[in-house]
Amino acid sequence: MYVHKVSEALNWRKILSFSVTIQRVRTSFNSTFWIANSLELFERFAFYGSKAILVVYLANRLDLGVEAAASLAGMYAGIMYSLPLVAGVFVDRYGFRKTLAACFFLFALGYFLIALPCLDLGAALVQSVGPTPYITAVLVLTSIGGSLIKPCIVGTVAKTTVPETASLGYSIYYSIVNIGGALGPIFALQIRHLLGIEYVLVMASVVSACLFLGTLAFFREPDKPLETVETAQSASFTKIFKDMLMVFSNIKFITFLTLLSSFYLMFWQLFYALPFYVLEVLHYENFELLETVNAWIIIGASIPMGILTRHWSALRAIVSGLMLASCSWLCFAIAPTIPAALVGIALFAIGEATLSPRLYEYVATLAPKEQVGTYMGFAFLPVAIGSFAGGPLGGYLVEKYLHETYQPEMIWYIVASIGIIACLLLLIYAQIVKSGVEGDEMQVELAS
Repeated sequence: MYVHKVSEALNWRKILSFSVTIQRVRTSFNSTFWIANSLELFERFAFYGSKAILVVYLANRLDLGVEAAASLAGMYAGIMYSLPLVAGVFVDRYGFRKTLAACFFLFALGYFLIALPCLDLGAALVQSVGPTPYITAVLVLTSIGGSLIKPCIVGTVAKTTVPETASLGYSIYYSIVNIGGALGPIFALQIRHLLGIEYVLVMASVVSACLFLGTLAFFREPDKPLETVETAQSASFTKIFKDMLMVFSNIKFITFLTLLSSFYLMFWQLFYALPFYVLEVLHYENFELLETVNAWIIIGASIPMGILTRHWSALRAIVSGLMLASCSWLCFAIAPTIPAALVGIALFAIGEATLSPRLYEYVATLAPKEQVGTYMGFAFLPVAIGSFAGGPLGGYLVEKYLHETYQPEMIWYIVASIGIIACLLLLIYAQIVKSGVEGDEMQVELAS
């Protein structure tokens, strides 16, 4: 009886502690923070729902073929992840609220226009223009709108937190992104079965339209920081061009970003090559469910992997994560089954959870102290490079090894080899960087 009462008391203590933690999280951030993250949740929900089916929609529903479809999908994401730095100029000039509203308006219009060729009201119009020129134009339009979201939401998180709450704020943001990414493909699967694949894009358009109205109704401009007008207006296209020249002249930094882009080239195969492999080799119709596994595993693995690798250097964690992610594709090659695919995606996600949190930490070490912010702005470029290259590569591999020679295992051997080679080059890079640092330190000692 005594033990039972002690156990009961401990349980109540845990419940009370948890309640206090929840209360602290709720009161540490203002309403603008929570509204911005709520908008981000549903935006990622719509984005990853549409992204899950995009390449299959373009290839099979619009009859563009796998190679053209994957290349267009790669261009779409590549542009979206290339433009946030430029989009920051619009945030500085027009504010978060107007820029965010423009993002959701363009998303709502873009998603609908992507679906239009397969809707009765737009089929004739699209045929008169030509499906390929039409879909290329609307994908570019949609990607421009999508590029506005990141500087708005991340900037809002930055402006609604203080140093004591910033880490927690970004953790909440990162979790919400992954929750939206995990739920989106499940949403897409249900809509595809109930209404048809084009209605996934229609529903993404409806969600974006609701977010547009929600932004106008509920989102309030974050308080401006205490800064001079000159600082606030410092962002311009001229400054961005100068920053690009400065960053691209840093060979060490550009080499690192180029090698790291191999990770994102592999990541995008979850959306470019995997759906066709699942449909045509594994003969599993619900390919969206496999696409969502990566996000669910990351949600569960990020904290444990952070604890396990907390004493590692940032570069060691990045190389280890890249190697694990590269080798994960061998599961697909060795055993063409659903369980093997699940294991492979899970291993890739653990590699991503090991690599991603340390990326910005390492980028900060490569940047000159007075230019850390500028360099951080370019850290997303590997995502764009990986998509630009990964789309055509994925389309070529599917066409070559599924439709021409039917050697599906070769797709994954090639993808894995790209990552492994990049990993080996990163190890060589690490040794060169280490030697350079030691040489610099020796010169300083001799000079002193």
